This record gives sequence, structure tokens and C-alpha cells, in this order.
Amino acid sequence: MSRFGYNIRQSFSQMNRNKGMYFTSTMAITAMMLILGLFFVAFVNVNLFAATVEKDYNVIQIYLSAENTPELTQAIGTTIENMDGVDHVNYISKDEALGTLKTRWGENGYLLENLPENPLPDSYNVYVKDKNAANSVAMAAPKLEGVDDIVYYQDTIEKLAKVSRFVEIGSLITMAFLVIVSIIIVANTIKLTVFNREKEISIMKYLGATDWFVRAPFIWGGIFVGVISAAIATGLTYIIYQKTVEIIGGDLGRILSVDLVSARYLSDNLMIIFLCIGISVGMCGSIISIRRFLDR
Repeated sequence: MSRFGYNIRQSFSQMNRNKGMYFTSTMAITAMMLILGLFFVAFVNVNLFAATVEKDYNVIQIYLSAENTPELTQAIGTTIENMDGVDHVNYISKDEALGTLKTRWGENGYLLENLPENPLPDSYNVYVKDKNAANSVAMAAPKLEGVDDIVYYQDTIEKLAKVSRFVEIGSLITMAFLVIVSIIIVANTIKLTVFNREKEISIMKYLGATDWFVRAPFIWGGIFVGVISAAIATGLTYIIYQKTVEIIGGDLGRILSVDLVSARYLSDNLMIIFLCIGISVGMCGSIISIRRFLDR
């Protein structure tokens, strides 16, 4: 414990003597983590939306023309229900659709109560057994008389998958680049600290101090920089994301029928991720710089 206490005291002492360099290292790692945090937030929410939409891959919404007679509407439903691969069909009147929309809008649903007329069309929700059947129905339904439009989620799922892969690849490339830059910055910071203590370290080595005894204060200094950076980056990411959710979260939830991931959930996970990255970067930078000195 006495050696541990010595290492901690030495770490804080050298951080205090080199405030400028350690501050620069902390800000650099914080900026790196903040960028990664924003990528992570985007990636998680895109994946959530894709997963939610994917649950509805077997549902095709078919919107009917306003001029349809009840007989034509019934005939469309019968025709679709008899198509290969169709499991069942649900008819949704325009009034039911408006009621569902009011419920989805929650406390803002009153905005729909004073409309001069219901703008929503009658529709069918067509439930299919597999993707091939969905593709067939999606191609055949628009050709039927009285069908105005269809909504098929498979295209959306594929586009979201591409966006998700782009964000994931972009995050990995950005993380690799920024981690390397951060390690270099920490290594240079520690190197300058080592140079300032060169005579002291030489005396310690002459008196029989082991390499790890010499390394320990510098490694702890790098760890402290990583931990501080992780805390700052987590706080900034939380504030930015929380403000974003407050401003546009409700509107996106009503439009997309998917709530954004809570800021608290993301911040808890980001803190763990950032701590691992920060400590690793701090340790790697410290070990690299002090190793060069000890190997001379």
C-alpha cells in the first residue's frame, strides 16, 4: 500500500508540474471520445429504428382511393386475401386510422380534432407469410383498380441497413484514427514529463529501482487523464443528446412511431466504453514513452 500511495502522489505531482501538457492531452482524448459518442448515439438509434421497422417486414399497407364504392373496396380485399402467401387482411377505415394517429400523437392529438375533413384514406393491412410473398403482393397490389398507393417496409429496412453499416464502418475508422492520435499525444506528454525527471529517474535506477517502479507513476498519470477525459466526454455527450431529444425527440416519435433511446441509458453505457478506451489510451501512451527511455 505504501508503494501504491507513493505512485499516486508522484502521479499527481508530475501532473501538477506539467499542467499545460496534461490539460492538452485531456482535451484531445475528450474530443476523440465526444466524436465517438455522437457516432455511437447515431448508430444505436438507427439500429433501433431498423429493428422496429423490421418487425413489420411482413405487413404491407395498401391505401385505397377515396372514390371507391363499398363493393370495390370489398372486392380489393377479397382479391388480395386470395393471393399466394397472404396470411390475412385487416380493413382499416379512415376514421380508425385518424383515431390511431390521435393516440400516437399523445397530448398533441387535440390538433387533429378540428380538421375540416379526415385527410386519411381507407386502407388494408396485408399480413404475408414470408419475404417472397411480400414482394409479390407489393408488385401486384398497385395494379388493382381502386388502389391508390402502398407502403412496403422492406425498402426502408434495406436503406436503414445501409445507413447502419455506413455509421458502423465510419465509427470504427474514426475511432482507430482518433485512438492513434490520442496515444501519440499522451506519449509525447509523458515523454516531456520523463525528460523533466531524467536525473531523478537515473538516480532511482542507480539505487536499484525496478523498471516497473519507475513506470508506475507515469502509467497512473496516463490512467488519470483517461478517466477524467471519459467523465467529461460522457457528460458532454449526455447534455448534447438530452437537448436533442427534448427538441426533436417527440416529433420523431410521432412521425416514425419509434422513441429515441433514453439519454440515461446511453450515458451509462458510454461511461463504461469511454472508461475502457480512456484507460487503455492513457496506459498505452505512458508505456510507449517510458519504455523508450528505459530501453536506452
